[in-house]
Amino acid sequence: MSTFPPCPSCASALVYEDGMGNYVCPECGHEWAVQAEAVAVETARVWRDAAGNVLQDGDSITVIKDLKLKGGGGVIKQGTKVKNIRLVEGDHDIDCKIEGFGPMSLKSEFVRKS
Repeated sequence: MSTFPPCPSCASALVYEDGMGNYVCPECGHEWAVQAEAVAVETARVWRDAAGNVLQDGDSITVIKDLKLKGGGGVIKQGTKVKNIRLVEGDHDIDCKIEGFGPMSLKSEFVRKS
């Protein structure tokens, strides 16, 4: 099987390299540069906490600031520990469950890795 990436236009697996630094899809005729794949791999997002530590899925964190919940739901106090986080794209980049509050999204700038 080919080790080339699937076509970004039609998702075909029948991609080949033309010898000129391009990938070519024989099904839809789409061409793209080989270097574009290398750049996309290097720019993977890295999530960091308030202290600059790298966060990963499944980490435990501690809230470093009192966080008021919208809708009158109360306050998550500084020092609250959260286990088994999940990192997501977006403004609130941590999905988690906080005991007593339920599922929640947090910003990584308000937490510290435990």
